Amino acid sequence: QVQLAESGGALVQAGGSLRLSCAASGSIISINVMGWYRQAPGKQRDLVATIGRGSTTTYADSVKGRFTISRDNARNTVYLQMKSLKPEDTAVYYCNVDGTYYIGNRLNTKAFASWGQGTQVTVSS
Repeated sequence: QVQLAESGGALVQAGGSLRLSCAASGSIISINVMGWYRQAPGKQRDLVATIGRGSTTTYADSVKGRFTISRDNARNTVYLQMKSLKPEDTAVYYCNVDGTYYIGNRLNTKAFASWGQGTQVTVSS
């Protein structure tokens, strides 16, 4: 089993900054892509940013130049640094991680793709 623990969401004024963290734990062998998604009330969950094992990144057009995704492979953690926040960034932010984990012993491996519980980011105007 793999668990994701998110933190860092808060209420912030427009123009402010926040840093989200998401730590994966469990019987992890390797992690491939780590990403952040967000869902505003009444809307679908949308991609914000992803980062691959080689640190290749992708961003939604709406956050390019303002958000930076990074990862710490030693800690199985992905971060989202958010700057110049806007009211339209208000949403629940979810991390998503995929990789391989083992059950019982390292010869018994399975792929996983897990979601965090979500952390609320609210940007006031």
